[in-house]
Amino acid sequence: MRGVVLISGSGSNLQAIIDQADNIDLNISCVISNHANAYGLTRASNAGIPCHVIDHTQFNSREIFDQAVSETIDQYNPGIVILAGFMRIFTEAFAQQYCGKMLNIHPSLLPKFQGLNTHQRVIDAGENEHGVSIHFVTTELDGGPTIAQSRIAVLADDDASSLAKRVLIEEHKLYPKVIHWFTQGRLKLKNGKAVLDGKAL
Repeated sequence: MRGVVLISGSGSNLQAIIDQADNIDLNISCVISNHANAYGLTRASNAGIPCHVIDHTQFNSREIFDQAVSETIDQYNPGIVILAGFMRIFTEAFAQQYCGKMLNIHPSLLPKFQGLNTHQRVIDAGENEHGVSIHFVTTELDGGPTIAQSRIAVLADDDASSLAKRVLIEEHKLYPKVIHWFTQGRLKLKNGKAVLDGKAL
């Protein structure tokens, strides 16, 4: 299945997906970043994947930016759109356009800790567990139906950095697995719910 991956930063999840692409029936058609200096672009280039930079600061509105991203995505006619650390909030129209085939990864156990700075917020809240969620993207920020989660314990000596590193290990394992469910046709969005092998998750 053709896929487009959107990134904003180092692209470590992108790298995990690139490394597993052949095993998960995914052909990464292109990588799009809103930052020209994102290291993920180097990862994509090293793998021979076409790259596009669409700098959000060059657009007068979120709608116009989203339109440019959408036009780039549609050049490749992908079956799946993968958000891998893409740090922009999409307009409702964009989310609806790719609803059912756009996945996102979020570093918390959703619905807890939507938004940014999740690792520090988990520590500040005194949580005893943390983790990662993968969900379908809908018009609600970090609020689409959750597909899968991986959990880790919060240790007494954890800080935001140590938590982030351990969560990232789980991210790199879980995201390719979930993408594979989708490329196999096993994972779908039906009636607002994530469905795997015909059963609501």
